Amino acid sequence: MLAGASRPPLAAEKQTEKQPVRVVVKAARLIDGKSRTPLAPAVVVIEDDRIVQVGSGIKPPAGAQVIDLGGATLLPGLIDCHDHLTANPEQSGYKSLGVSLPRETLYGATNAARTLLAGFTTVRNVGAAGFSDVALRDAIVDGDLSGPRLLVSGPPLGITGGHCDNNLLPYEYHFKDEGVADGPWEARAKVREVVKYGADLIKVCASGGVLSKGDQPGTPQYTLEELKAIVEEAHKLGRKVAAHAHGTQSIKDAILAGVDSIEHASLIDDEGIRLAKEHGTFLVMDIYNDDFILQEGARVGMLPESLEKERKLGQLQRDNFARAVRAGARMAFGTDGGVYPHGDNARQFAYMVKYGMTPIEAIQAATTQAAELLGLADRVGSVEPGKLADLIATRDDPLSDVRALERVGFVMKGGRVVKNDLR
Repeated sequence: MLAGASRPPLAAEKQTEKQPVRVVVKAARLIDGKSRTPLAPAVVVIEDDRIVQVGSGIKPPAGAQVIDLGGATLLPGLIDCHDHLTANPEQSGYKSLGVSLPRETLYGATNAARTLLAGFTTVRNVGAAGFSDVALRDAIVDGDLSGPRLLVSGPPLGITGGHCDNNLLPYEYHFKDEGVADGPWEARAKVREVVKYGADLIKVCASGGVLSKGDQPGTPQYTLEELKAIVEEAHKLGRKVAAHAHGTQSIKDAILAGVDSIEHASLIDDEGIRLAKEHGTFLVMDIYNDDFILQEGARVGMLPESLEKERKLGQLQRDNFARAVRAGARMAFGTDGGVYPHGDNARQFAYMVKYGMTPIEAIQAATTQAAELLGLADRVGSVEPGKLADLIATRDDPLSDVRALERVGFVMKGGRVVKNDLR
């Protein structure tokens, strides 16, 4: 056969063509991620990995498998926009120095499965050593592991001695973290490097942090000039940018530089909220994990200085979350999983409601809003024809008690049931 010529299909290939798999899921009600009111009753028709029909009185197609969830509430698969799947919350501070890269990757395999079973079918992983999250993503895609659909950043970018540098080792080790880049051109080169090795997005540390040694959350780290260079390079390469920014000035600098989301946003002020709204920047505020840090931090090895920083910052972040909600800022769900135990992601919903969101707003932050931030709104985040069949269900109505999302009993990812305790 000449080079470039197409091979005609063989008869055997025609005989083994895959027939579409049709599944129908029925439930008492559906929160579709877009409407503020549920559809009741609900029928969702799925063909292979896609939703093809949604309604109330739909007759199941001939030969379709019917999954009747009875009085349950059906929702889109949830999305966590700020997770660290390869992190083990039991090994913080100096304990983390004993964790090898292969071990970290294996933690990721376990944590991914737990997170999926908790109802989170899509996760944005923002920071992992050695591109362990790239390996985790690819293993899930290839079917080697069970886990959410992942977008991953690889190593986060940061300044020398900053939040995203490892400051636990003394000088004689001459250690510098793999994401460290100082100055606009070095930062551009680092963006190119992490993209080269498989990153879906860029994570950048614009300010100090809580769980890092020797810095303060409110202190700016990357300059506006450096942030602009990072964002320009990332966007040119088709990658979004998530900026870790606790500090007031760093939040503003990151927004003005054009980042796509501000992570934590603990010390955001009215001007920062205004800028976020003007620029369409999402705020991803992790307002649950303060509880775990203060209750369990000393036990798991968090540094005394980190616990002191959290005591000063935790309630301020929650209060500023409430201010941002009242002002109408764009909010996406993100929890900083890995600081607290994986699989507990949904515990944040109750705090989002406590600090100003309605239950449907909190749900939409973890569905349609999160999907928009991730650039996946054409694939996930809502239950409608054409979208991937990512569905979850709970026995109770989360619009009446949002903690129902902590008790997810049914999970489907891409048309495949991975959990059903609602039989």
